Amino acid sequence: MPFGGNDWLALTKEPILEPQIPICDPHHHFWDVRPARIPYQRYLLHELLADINSGHNIRSTVFIETQSMYRTDGPPEMRPVGEVEFVQGLAAASASGVYGPARAAAAIVGYANLNLGEKVQPVLEALQAASPNRFRGIRHTVTWDPHPEIDKREKQGVLASPNFRAGGHVLARMGLSLDAWLYFHQLGELAAFAKAAPDLTIILNHIGGVLRDGPYANRDEEVVGVWRKGIAAVAECPNVYVKLGGVGQPRTGFGWHARTQPVGSEEVAATIAPYMTYCIEQFGPERCMFESNFPPDKVGHSYHVVFNAFKRLSKGYSPSERAAMFHDTAARAYRIGDVRG
Repeated sequence: MPFGGNDWLALTKEPILEPQIPICDPHHHFWDVRPARIPYQRYLLHELLADINSGHNIRSTVFIETQSMYRTDGPPEMRPVGEVEFVQGLAAASASGVYGPARAAAAIVGYANLNLGEKVQPVLEALQAASPNRFRGIRHTVTWDPHPEIDKREKQGVLASPNFRAGGHVLARMGLSLDAWLYFHQLGELAAFAKAAPDLTIILNHIGGVLRDGPYANRDEEVVGVWRKGIAAVAECPNVYVKLGGVGQPRTGFGWHARTQPVGSEEVAATIAPYMTYCIEQFGPERCMFESNFPPDKVGHSYHVVFNAFKRLSKGYSPSERAAMFHDTAARAYRIGDVRG
C-alpha cells in the first residue's frame, strides 16, 4: 500500500513520549495541489496544525521553500517572492493565537537563484520586504546525480561556480542564511563552498542526502562510506548546521511507505540511529536540529511517530544537549524568539 495517506498512518498509534520537551520544528512546507503520486495534495495551516498538535510540545516551526504559490507575472527571478508573501499570511494567522500556542512559520526560508551572483540582491530585498519580521534566508537546492532516474535541480559542480559563490557572499553580507539540499556524494563540494564563505550560515538539509534506492540500492558499504567522509568534512566548517531527519521517503531505501501497517517509533529510532548519532558526533548537539520534513516524509511515518523516534534515540544525551537538538539550535540558527513558555 504505497503512499497510504492519513487513514493509513492512523493504523499505528502510540503514546507521546516526554510530551513536555519544547520543540522547534525547523523544516516543513506548505502547498496546495502537488503531483498525483503524493497523497498530501493540500498541506496548509490546518493540515500542519493537525500534525503539530498531535501531542508533542511544538512551540514554533520554520517554513522551507517548495516552489509553491509563485507569482505568475513579472521578472522570472522575482516570481518566488509570491511564496513568501503567501506564507507570511499563514504565519500571521498562526501568530494571532486563534489556532493554539504553536507559532507556525515563525521563520520563513524562501528561494532566490544564487546563480544570479551580485544581481541576486534585489530579489533578496524583495523577499525581505514581503516578510520583514520572519524572512531569514533562502534554500537553493543543488541536487545533481549522474543517473538519469535521480531527480536533479542543478548542473554538476554549481557550488564551485563563480556566480553561485558571489550570490552566497551577498547572502552573508545581508545577514541571511542558506539552506542546502544536495546528495551525499556532493558533501565535499559543500565543505569547499562553506570554507570559501565562512561568514555565511549554512543549514544542511536531511543529514546530507543519503540515497539507498534505485541505482544506489544494495550499495550501503560504498554509499555510507562516502557519506560519512562527506559529513566529517562539512562538520569541520563551524558555519554549517545539520538537520537530523528527512529520511522517511523512498529514496532512503527503508521501504516504510510500502507497508500495510505503518512503522512505529522503536523501529524508526533503531533504523536511523547510526546516521543520526554519527552526525551528532561530528557536528555536536549545538549544531544539530531534529526536523520533520513534513509532508514529504509523511509518506513513510506519522508526525507523532517520528518525534517519538527522535526522543528514543536521544535518551543518552544530557538535558542541555537534547534541548539544543529539539529546540535551541534551530531557534538560534533561524533567529526565532523564545516561544517555549
